[in-house]
Amino acid sequence: MSPDYTTPALIRRALQEAPVFQHGLRLTLLLAMSGQAITVVTPIVIQQIIDKEILGPDGIDMANVVAMAGVALVALIVGVFIGRISLLRLVRTSSSGLSDLRTKTFDHLMRQSVLHVQAERRGNLVSRVTSDISTLQEFMEWGGVGLIVASSQVVLATGVMMFYEWRLALIALGGVGIYLWMMRWFQRMLASRYDEVRKDVGASLGILSESITAIPVVRAYGTEESTRGKVADALERRFRSEFRTYRFGNTLYSTAEIFSGLLTATLVVAGLLIGIDQDMSAGTLIAFLFLANLLIEPLQVLVETLEFAQSAASGLRRVLEVLDGDVEIDEPTNPGDLRPGGLSARFSDVRYSYPDGEEVLTAVSVDIAMGARVAVVGETGSGKTTFAKLLVRLLDPVSGEIHIGGLSISRIRLADLRSRVAFVPQEGFLFDDTVANNVRYGRPRADDAEIWTAFHELGLGEWVQGLVAGLETRVGERGGNLSAGERQLVALVRSWIGSPDLLVLDEATSAVDPALDVALRHAIDKLTEGRTSVTIAHRLSTAEGADEVLVFDKGRLVQRGHHRELIGEHGVYADLYADWSAGTKSL
Repeated sequence: MSPDYTTPALIRRALQEAPVFQHGLRLTLLLAMSGQAITVVTPIVIQQIIDKEILGPDGIDMANVVAMAGVALVALIVGVFIGRISLLRLVRTSSSGLSDLRTKTFDHLMRQSVLHVQAERRGNLVSRVTSDISTLQEFMEWGGVGLIVASSQVVLATGVMMFYEWRLALIALGGVGIYLWMMRWFQRMLASRYDEVRKDVGASLGILSESITAIPVVRAYGTEESTRGKVADALERRFRSEFRTYRFGNTLYSTAEIFSGLLTATLVVAGLLIGIDQDMSAGTLIAFLFLANLLIEPLQVLVETLEFAQSAASGLRRVLEVLDGDVEIDEPTNPGDLRPGGLSARFSDVRYSYPDGEEVLTAVSVDIAMGARVAVVGETGSGKTTFAKLLVRLLDPVSGEIHIGGLSISRIRLADLRSRVAFVPQEGFLFDDTVANNVRYGRPRADDAEIWTAFHELGLGEWVQGLVAGLETRVGERGGNLSAGERQLVALVRSWIGSPDLLVLDEATSAVDPALDVALRHAIDKLTEGRTSVTIAHRLSTAEGADEVLVFDKGRLVQRGHHRELIGEHGVYADLYADWSAGTKSL
């Protein structure tokens, strides 16, 4: 069943996801309504001045006129002051609530399926946390205030209008009802158009982000023109979508002006006709027109904020799509504790298939002994990387069991698992920070002395000292100031400093220069020494030094054993090794 994303449901969900929205809301509403209640003093004072002073039998008493005008002025000042307080309260509450919502959305993204995050454009995900919630903030801080004030103004103006002349009040309310009925059609149209706008904004951010990140590749292949065209097309689609929507919104706003003029003219004619027959005073008619303006004005505010509201609703719908997304990897409901010391691993009849895809791992059963160095080999697409991701619980199996240290991996707290099991991907991702701070992701409380020691223990002391600013060298966005091999060195130190008991390493040495290759291999040997390690081997020289080799073929574990044994079996491994030695195949 698809989620309920109607406007009332959106409001309920927003209050549910960020309860701070409700803090002090009653007092804020009371202040806003009190400020508006005072505004009805002005029409009443005008009616009294016209009927009792200007048109009164005793003539004009300036003292009374000044006194009543003073009352109206004081009421106006007090109303503005109270309205200002309610505005500040609402802005503070909305900013706090949306900050909580932004954090909650990001936290949920962090727990969503790795496959979902990889499949989604990066710009789309960023826009959910940034621009989509920013549209909510704009609406809450400005449109939200307008709607609160407008609603209280309608209630008060209607009450006083009914007191003065109920027949004119019914005419005014009838016209308002017809106009609001028309607004429902406009609202549906705007909602649809703003959904398209938010999609185009996310798509343009994704293409821009991708194109900026790929600038070196674009220049290397001379594709500047086609890339520029792709970005221009995305921005043009976004512009056209936004322009059509804003043009439609401006048309909608102009209808409010036309309606205001028609309703005012109707009330004047109806008031004169009623006045002729029922002797309604001039002051009452003029006061009623002022009150009618207080009724019409909120409609203009409503129309003006309708664009804000629909843009905010579209943004909120996209945010809720994230919050309602499935969390594939979640905390266990019945957690257990890993025993201290080294860790073993076991796969029992494990199967895995990607959504809407074929099975990529079939009936995999294997024991990995504590302290063993295991190499995993196989052709591209054989399932070896999926095996590694299941082992560190970036994915969960479709069926079967995985045990770490004798405990089902589904019962291990994620924080415990991440502290005891480390994963070094093929391309070590670095954040736009210093070398030291990137290493600290492995152990946040590590000081500079401990980081220096970690580099020296892995034989990388001279390398880090040779950097421009040593540990304080900034690596750039995604580690762009370092080479691929240097990024991998930092990633290895990051894993080392966390002292994991089980290390899963997606070997990445194919693009490393010979001098750095020696340092990288020495660091890997030191890192895997004395602990359980599973290495996805892209070069079979790694498998030669492993205690055991696991050979995957088409999603199945087809061979296992030591390098020398497997060479002698003349099976899949022997063929892979022969092709690799001859340089005819890469893994």
